[in-house]
Amino acid sequence: MPDDSPRPNSPEARDAASIIHPLTNLKTHLEKGPVVIDEGQGVWVTDIHGKTYIEGMAGLWCLSLGYGQDRLVKAAADQMARLPYYHLTNHKSHSPVIELAEKLLEMAPVPMSKIWFANSGSEGNDSAARIVWYYWHAKGKPEKRKIIAHQRAYHGNTIASASLSGMHYNHASFGLPLDGFLHVTPPHHYRYAKPGESEDAFATRLAEELDALIQAEGPDTVGAFFSEPIMGSGGVIVPPDSYFEKIQAVLDKYDMLLISDEVITAFGRTGNMFGTTTMGMKPDMIVCAKGLSSAYIPISALMVNARVFDVISEESDRVGVFGLSFTYSGHPVSAAVARETLQIYEDEDIVGHVRAMTPHFQGGLRALLDHPLVGEVRGKGLVAGVELVKDKATGEAFDPALGVGPFCNDRAEDHGLIIRAIGDTLSFCPPLIITQQEIEEMLARFRLALDDTMGMVTERGLQ
Repeated sequence: MPDDSPRPNSPEARDAASIIHPLTNLKTHLEKGPVVIDEGQGVWVTDIHGKTYIEGMAGLWCLSLGYGQDRLVKAAADQMARLPYYHLTNHKSHSPVIELAEKLLEMAPVPMSKIWFANSGSEGNDSAARIVWYYWHAKGKPEKRKIIAHQRAYHGNTIASASLSGMHYNHASFGLPLDGFLHVTPPHHYRYAKPGESEDAFATRLAEELDALIQAEGPDTVGAFFSEPIMGSGGVIVPPDSYFEKIQAVLDKYDMLLISDEVITAFGRTGNMFGTTTMGMKPDMIVCAKGLSSAYIPISALMVNARVFDVISEESDRVGVFGLSFTYSGHPVSAAVARETLQIYEDEDIVGHVRAMTPHFQGGLRALLDHPLVGEVRGKGLVAGVELVKDKATGEAFDPALGVGPFCNDRAEDHGLIIRAIGDTLSFCPPLIITQQEIEEMLARFRLALDDTMGMVTERGLQ
């Protein structure tokens, strides 16, 4: 076996000796070390050894405009020189954050009243949860604080947003979720439908499940429902077309808030500017991050409608101050970069480009359904998941302990393609600027990885 441990004093060894990595097996990392990326241009990145890769995940679902966007670099430098920092507390503000807030309200997929700024999607969702509690307390219903989200959802990694998340790894050994965070079946027809159950009937059943949970918990104790329009880190799960209409009816019945987590799906990813539009949602709050600055600098935004803002505004007057604060909320450099990012989306018609590339991307991936390992391909716009299965006829999954998905992910990397294994689902989320030729190259490299994986599965008698 080749020795792939880091060479002494190499960047890989220095990393392993000094850094705790997120979403990583820490013990394995001490032995294996990282791939150290050195530079990027467009949809391509290059490691310190000169190997190039197609960045098929836009980093962490975020680098929407790819590398080398000089306008964003200039926006950051100009603002850094003019006003590198100011805060928003105690009635202070600055022009970049005002302009950004106005633009976001103009773009909002449903009417919104105000924008709350933070530094990450995790903080945005954490803030939304706290505002849910603040809102119901102000309404004289402080016990209406339970929040429902999906199993397999990922809403972030603060204590509250990790509790919202429905991932085992967010909870295991951390003592999470906190009390009052509840989870329901994810809207994944392929994995959770009963035999012969249509997508519409499946959506009806999940809405009934939500209704039953609210009834069991007590409607006067449940305040909100969080959902991604399309579940990203859960495996790129696309709900049935009728799902959110049926869920909204339940929320209206029990006077609950809906929060749309658009951290991944906002700003063109699904073929509309917002996934809320793509999936027909009517949220009271919308959380966005990642593509807000094309990941060039940390920032997130929480859109709040008038129903919510008017109530929390009055409550802050009663209390004396709105007690939610981050030192870097609405940071002027981040705001300037985000505002320029939104302008690029418009100037370069990024949504139009996504729509033009979608048939090549989604169609090319769906062509892989002829491969003996591929059970399902799902997605919208330029985000997709390819699920590998043991038995295509029944959808039977591989034993997760076999690591079939991670093996395929590693083989893709060998072929110069960075994607992400979520169990046995290989997820794709390339920069929105990707061209048809680059999509074809990405698909060709992925098929090589699939063939390598099929060879391993055959050799080990796993299928």
